[in-house]
Amino acid sequence: MAEAHSAVAFSFTVTPDGVQAQVNHEAIKAVFYSGVHSWKKRIAQFKNRCHNHVYPAHPASWVFTVVILLALAMAGFDPYSMISTLQHWMPVFFEFEEQVNFVISVLVVATIAWVLSINIIKYILKMLLEYMSWMYEPRGKMSLRTKIWMGLVKVFSGRNPLLYSFQGSLPKMPVPPVAATIERYLKSVRPLNDDDNYNRLQKLAEEFRDGIANKLQRYLILKSWWATNYVSDWWEEYVYLRGRSPIMVNSNFYGVDAVLVHPTSIQAARAANGVYSMLQFRRSIDREELMPIMLSKTIPLCSSQYERLFNTTRVPGVETDRLVHFGDSKHIAVYHKGRYFKMYIHYKGRLLTAQEIEIMLQKILDDESEPVEGEEHLAALTAGDRVPWAKARLQYFAKGVNKSSLDAIEKAAFCLTLEDEAQDYDPNDHTALDRFGSALLHGKGYDRWFDKSFSLVVFSNGRIGFNAEHSWADAPIIAHLWEHAITDDIVSIGYDDVSVCHPKYSYGEDGHCIGEVKIQPPNPIRLQWEISEQCCNIIENSLQVANNLLEDVDLHVLMHNAFGKGLMKRCKMSPDAYIQMGLQLAYFRDAGKFCLTYEASMTRLYREGRTETVRSCTVDSCNFVRAMCDKSKTKEEKKALLSKATDSHQQGYRDAMTGKGIDRHLFCLYVVSKYLGVDSPFLKEVLSEPWRLSTSQTPHQQTDKLDLVKYPQHISGGGGFGPVADDGYGVSYVVAGEDNIFFHISCKKSFSGTNSFKFGKRITQSLSDIKDLFDL
Repeated sequence: MAEAHSAVAFSFTVTPDGVQAQVNHEAIKAVFYSGVHSWKKRIAQFKNRCHNHVYPAHPASWVFTVVILLALAMAGFDPYSMISTLQHWMPVFFEFEEQVNFVISVLVVATIAWVLSINIIKYILKMLLEYMSWMYEPRGKMSLRTKIWMGLVKVFSGRNPLLYSFQGSLPKMPVPPVAATIERYLKSVRPLNDDDNYNRLQKLAEEFRDGIANKLQRYLILKSWWATNYVSDWWEEYVYLRGRSPIMVNSNFYGVDAVLVHPTSIQAARAANGVYSMLQFRRSIDREELMPIMLSKTIPLCSSQYERLFNTTRVPGVETDRLVHFGDSKHIAVYHKGRYFKMYIHYKGRLLTAQEIEIMLQKILDDESEPVEGEEHLAALTAGDRVPWAKARLQYFAKGVNKSSLDAIEKAAFCLTLEDEAQDYDPNDHTALDRFGSALLHGKGYDRWFDKSFSLVVFSNGRIGFNAEHSWADAPIIAHLWEHAITDDIVSIGYDDVSVCHPKYSYGEDGHCIGEVKIQPPNPIRLQWEISEQCCNIIENSLQVANNLLEDVDLHVLMHNAFGKGLMKRCKMSPDAYIQMGLQLAYFRDAGKFCLTYEASMTRLYREGRTETVRSCTVDSCNFVRAMCDKSKTKEEKKALLSKATDSHQQGYRDAMTGKGIDRHLFCLYVVSKYLGVDSPFLKEVLSEPWRLSTSQTPHQQTDKLDLVKYPQHISGGGGFGPVADDGYGVSYVVAGEDNIFFHISCKKSFSGTNSFKFGKRITQSLSDIKDLFDL
């Protein structure tokens, strides 16, 4: 309880001799440093907002404008007599000398001209960024029109942008015509239906198009004019936050370590460097020092999703959940052996170093106290159904010590789990990575706070990974953080001279963090709980739900090292299209039929864009797959069909990225129909179709720190997610350098027709069979 006593900065007692006051100087210092830190952050945020509001101009350009106009005015230049008119009316409001009136008039005119110029430049940049034809041009062959466009974008984009500098210049996502969306939809489902069923769908689509579609479309267009993005808020609410089923496995996703390197086996040291690196990333977001992602080093992507990466939690509700983001947090929440701790990361006005964080984490590891009743399995509430958790939160965690401890978890920068078990990569044991991935996807069902934006997980042998909640952002955002953390962890943290880091790790020979401890860090605070028997019963019920869910997951992590994107590029093919055709072939061989296939693409070329669906199973991909299974077809015929299939896939991907996708548009039309209380058999059927093959590529090299040419082993093993359909597969993959691809394959054990390990074999064989079409 020493920490609780030291939190009281001032106290007094009343005695017969008078009032005696006691002042805790350390606590007063802590309050002072906290205030200084808060004001520094507010000033920095105000400065950045000013910078972003005028970008691509610079705030200093106002001074330049004033000086130029003042010089011109003194030479007799007065555009449209604006300065003289202001001078004439100035005495009516202010009694200044004539020279002062002159200067004020120039300042006003210069400011108006400056503001108008900035808005014109922003508008021109926004108009330029609406041009999407560059994406449809063949790789390496840029038209003169696109070259001129790209040059203009560079001219109007300014220099040294901050993270959010382009937000005001990004275009809004357009609403595609209903007829075009229906046409693309019917084309996408043609290979999945026989003639009778296709004709039925076509009739439903035509009735929708000629009926209520135009009315729904008008409401959607109205929303697109008013809202920043016509999709994202509804997508977040109805796809994520209104779901009442468990988010563990069904929504949350995970990422694994850079499994080809193992910088230290000391758990506290690896956790400390991971925590410190992530906090440095948070600082770069807060200060907007993180460079926005730029395609071709020119075209900016939306950065809005970074805002909720840290200090964010999902709060359960009976009907819908909500996301709560806190402006700042000076602590993280740590879970170890059934106990929760609050661990400060800011102390005496500064961020603690990795070495100091290691000391605090080691104290937690050395703590032998037992969890109180109900504490060990408490996080099972976040893993089970949402309604029981929402009701329990209101009844048992709304006041007293339970509320204080829950606040410590929910207001933390992020959560850290210190595992008491080891996980690792073993090239001689294909199940080792399976266990690694499963531990991160769901753990034991009670050792991850699944509502937190993300949890860092550190195993007893120093291996790391993460589990992330999905509603606040998509995988590329957490992948960016993860790439930064892993690269810093094994390359630079702990060294004064970054140039000597490669290829050493940021640990000493003894495996501990390098550096000097400058101050004695504060002790971690054990969180206190008073959990009643009724609440314990609810926790155990949620745990049973979580156990039933996690025990049904069949996860296989495949490291494909026969070849990678290097060979795929030599085939003159997009690596993503190559892999998607391999997945189509693998699924057909596995199931004996084709299925509706989901591949996630991003729409961050538009403001507040998130994702869109690429329907990878097309008429052309099916023709290619059938040809691969037909021994009478020659290699040249198969290659021609493969080329046509990959071209179709690339076209679908480009359409999805440029606002011409199918599924988000139809989803929003469906939401409008529900608001209006009208039924559409067409929309109802479209949104009920199961995605039996759900796929996603994990991005990498979003930072300039990761040099896979020199250090290919530094790549993360990617991550994965649970199966979307009861009778289907979830497949996530990361193209790890030139020679490796990691596949994370999930399905359900309860369905006898799927097997993740078997499907991994199918994928390996399919990729190899496609390679054999080329003489390489």
